[in-house]
Amino acid sequence: MITEEERNTLIEYRLQQAKETIEEADILIAKNKYRAAVNRIYYGMFYSLLALALKYKYESSKHQQLLGWFNKNFIHTKKIEIKYNKIIYTAFNKRNIGDYDTFIEFTETDILSMFYDMKDFIAA
Repeated sequence: MITEEERNTLIEYRLQQAKETIEEADILIAKNKYRAAVNRIYYGMFYSLLALALKYKYESSKHQQLLGWFNKNFIHTKKIEIKYNKIIYTAFNKRNIGDYDTFIEFTETDILSMFYDMKDFIAA
């Protein structure tokens, strides 16, 4: 069990990680490294979800569990707009495809849309 001070420090750390991935994704996009950018885009949102979960004293390192918790507690209760569910699941699925499938190419249009959605998600 962590103290409130440790929890707050960890929340700040996760939020900082999320913000840093915005810059990382931007650099990768500028260099046409779209597959790597998809990874950073997803992880930026994942880090912000980890921070949110910590705030509510929920902990999970498993992606599907964290996404399920987010859906149950924020999307289904309408605390957060449903569009954020689509944003995070699209990024999750594309990250899985980019990381594990072969001969995958992402377009600049796809990536820029995901990048703007990521910034919106993290800001929410």
